[in-house]
Amino acid sequence: MRESTGGTRERIKAVALELFTEQGYEKTSLREIAERLNVTKAALYYHFKSKDEIVSSFVDDRLERIDELVTWAEEQPATRETRRELIARYADAMFTDDHPSVMRFFEQNQTVLKSLTAGQQMRGRMMKLASALCRGDDSPAAQLRAALSLFAVHSSWFAVRTPHITDAERRTIALEVADELLAAIGQPNGSGKPA
Repeated sequence: MRESTGGTRERIKAVALELFTEQGYEKTSLREIAERLNVTKAALYYHFKSKDEIVSSFVDDRLERIDELVTWAEEQPATRETRRELIARYADAMFTDDHPSVMRFFEQNQTVLKSLTAGQQMRGRMMKLASALCRGDDSPAAQLRAALSLFAVHSSWFAVRTPHITDAERRTIALEVADELLAAIGQPNGSGKPA
């Protein structure tokens, strides 16, 4: 029985992500990806013409999730509860399936991502998400707190180095730190407490 095209694409993405994380994006060739999959380079080219296309495919998945979150946030009131729900939804989207591998790839290949269109798109979308988090407070401090709250979710994958920590525990810690940052947004004195 032949595997579906969608299933093959997902296998290619998973193997490429594994190799990019193990050896780095620049040191991994399409030939190595094909060999690990036990397919010809021609079969690989049928699905992806370049490594950039593979990276774009997992970035596109995340861009779609971020766009959905921004759309949702824009339909909500600019309140602390909305901010808390938005960052929780973002964490849920990030703590799924292959996310730890993707985050390791992003962390280890930042220089490459800066030069790829997919990386530039990701940065732009993250700024839109940060803007949604600080909607109603356009102060520089609010902008920074919103961006750092997103970074709290991301950095929990590599900054929290406690052995044997579960994804649920990691998520809880990330959301606690993010909430501390978000609490001050929209407050007159920026302290997280009403003036």
